[in-house]
Amino acid sequence: MKSLRIFLTLLFAVILGVTTSAQTHDHSSMTMASSKTETFKVFGKCDMCKARIEKTVKAEGATENVWDVKTQMLTVTFDPSKTNKDAISKKLAAVGHDTEKYKATNEAYANLPGCCHYDRAK
Repeated sequence: MKSLRIFLTLLFAVILGVTTSAQTHDHSSMTMASSKTETFKVFGKCDMCKARIEKTVKAEGATENVWDVKTQMLTVTFDPSKTNKDAISKKLAAVGHDTEKYKATNEAYANLPGCCHYDRAK
């Protein structure tokens, strides 16, 4: 009886170990292979702009993004099957930030807080 109990305990441990290892997957290589990183200029002026730009880009589907206040360069990583640089640029223009390709409407720019009013190209 004691050997049956030991056998069943070992059998349970082996089954549990196999089940646990079968459910562990490493998706990191798939994510990196299907992601794309772009860098482009987004006009802004302050830390409030930084927060708004990064929040907007994340909402558009970016997995990683950093906007540098001094250089005004945005580095964004995204899944190209879900979004693209063009869509991200349009969203940024919609919230008031000019990009290399799209200019925000005067209304969107005017709705930015005063500290966020950057010098716009004529």
